[in-house]
Amino acid sequence: MFHYLEGTVAIVGQNLVVVDIGGVGYACLTTLSTLSRLETGKKARLYTYCNIKEDAFDIYGFYNTSEKRCFELLLGVTGVGPKVALSILSSATPESIAIAIVNDDETLLTAASGVGKKLAQRIILELKDKVSKETAALKSSGYAVPRTDDGRPGVKQRDAASALAVLGYSQGEISAAMRGIDTNALSVEEIIREVLKNSS
Repeated sequence: MFHYLEGTVAIVGQNLVVVDIGGVGYACLTTLSTLSRLETGKKARLYTYCNIKEDAFDIYGFYNTSEKRCFELLLGVTGVGPKVALSILSSATPESIAIAIVNDDETLLTAASGVGKKLAQRIILELKDKVSKETAALKSSGYAVPRTDDGRPGVKQRDAASALAVLGYSQGEISAAMRGIDTNALSVEEIIREVLKNSS
């Protein structure tokens, strides 16, 4: 429906921001991370996800595309609705969520309100399956994992590439982004953070 909304921030509330565009106030549900970057009276652009049902038309707005991608990724998990997805993204960054999935870290997910151990396990299980499929797709497409200084394929580079694929990045985007980063000097999370920062 809308790719993004750009206007003046009229109201910043609890998990809600109202953006004034030509005299019309668009209410967007959002994360604490996005809210922390907004200021009443200032211009802002929010990347949007629209949830349209018989009795509702909810707009979700995010400060950058990586947060929106992660939100959509979480919605694809059985039992995860918009409220839970927002809760997870309010307590963790997209890159830390991706790392938690790769490392089976339930603790990071259960720190979010409304996420118990069983749901955290389901999120990891379903998204880890997606990691496996995306990794296989990357290999079959001829994707070359960035190498360490001694020429060997890098484990952390591969893990970062897998997590980025799960977050919706294509093989081409990952390959281009990795070329511009000194991956040998960074941790997996730092590699992911740099890619997300450069593509937002």
